[in-house]
Amino acid sequence: MVTRVREQLKVSERAGLPGPGAGQEARLLADITALATRHGRYGNRRIATLLNEKDWQVNHKRVERIWRKEGLKVPQKQPKRGRLWLNDGSCIRLRPQHKDHVWSYDFVTARTSDGRAFRILTILDEYSRECLAAEVRHRFTGQDVIDQLFQIIILRGIIPEHIRSDNGPEFTAKAVREWLTRLGVKALFIEPASP
Repeated sequence: MVTRVREQLKVSERAGLPGPGAGQEARLLADITALATRHGRYGNRRIATLLNEKDWQVNHKRVERIWRKEGLKVPQKQPKRGRLWLNDGSCIRLRPQHKDHVWSYDFVTARTSDGRAFRILTILDEYSRECLAAEVRHRFTGQDVIDQLFQIIILRGIIPEHIRSDNGPEFTAKAVREWLTRLGVKALFIEPASP
C-alpha cells in the first residue's frame, strides 16, 4: 500500500510522512518546561528520557536545542536547609528581551592596601551588559541605593521594567521596595552569591 501511494505521488517514503508541526513543537515545549519545573535537578538528557517514556519520540539533541533556547538550567546543588529548585518557577529565569528591560544591581566588596573594606554598588543592564553605575563607598544604605538609581533614571530618561538583586538589606529595605513600586518597576530576587 505504501509503495503504491509513493509511486502515485512520486515522493520518497520520508517525504510522504507528516513532519513535526507548530502545534507539536508548542506541546513539546510545554512538556519540557513542565518536567523541568517539576524535576528541578534533571538536565536536558534526563528530561529527554522522561519525554520518551511519555510516548514522545524525541532526540536528546532536539531537547537540548529547545532547553538552551528557552534559557532553562539546572541549579547548583544547594545545602539541605533550602533548595533552590523548590522555589516557584524553579529553573526558569526571566531573560531580558531588549535594552532597559532588566537591570541588575549588587555589591562588590574589596579592601584597600591598608586593610580597610569598601563596597562598590554596581548597576548593569542585563541585555546590553552595559555598566550603568559603579559607586564606591565604605557603607551604603537603602537611601543611597535609591539615590543612585534615581540619578541613572534621570540621566537615561527611562525606567526599567524589572530590577534583579539578591535579598541583601539594602535592596529589600521598605523604602527601596516602596520607591520601586511607585515607579512601576518589578523587583526580582535571586539566591545570594548566585550570578
